[in-house]
Amino acid sequence: MARGAPLTPAQVAAWRRFHRMQSQLIGVLGRELAQATGLSEADHEVLTALAEAPKGTLRARDLRWTLAWEKSRLSHQLRRMEQRGLVRRTECTEDSRGTVIVITTAGRTARRNADRFQQERIRVHLVDALDPAQLEALGEISEVVLHRLGIACTEARAAEPA
Repeated sequence: MARGAPLTPAQVAAWRRFHRMQSQLIGVLGRELAQATGLSEADHEVLTALAEAPKGTLRARDLRWTLAWEKSRLSHQLRRMEQRGLVRRTECTEDSRGTVIVITTAGRTARRNADRFQQERIRVHLVDALDPAQLEALGEISEVVLHRLGIACTEARAAEPA
């Protein structure tokens, strides 16, 4: 179909079904995560980025780039997480203007618990609802769209069995 041409009714319907599924799934998973673990999706994102970083530390600017967040959003999020003992801030030894964010033992524990819970719920809501071919197609479709958006899909490849 030519660029700029209106979507067909079938294309619009497919988009609407996908959009509704995606937003509802993310919403349900986020609510369940918060209810079961006390962590928000944002908490979990920050803890995951830090846990996957060498020594569990990242400069604040690198964390912001990793998450693709605005500076003020990250600052507010870190303040709340620091008050709860999930992360701590330290001065950057290479640059006195910089801040290093460190995941705490409590943060690591919270992240591990959240990961286990989230995987269980993803299985219930998504994986068990699809047959293996559908799940494979979902992964392939996601990778194609991410590539088109210019977003590398490295975590998907890293997680796949060799």
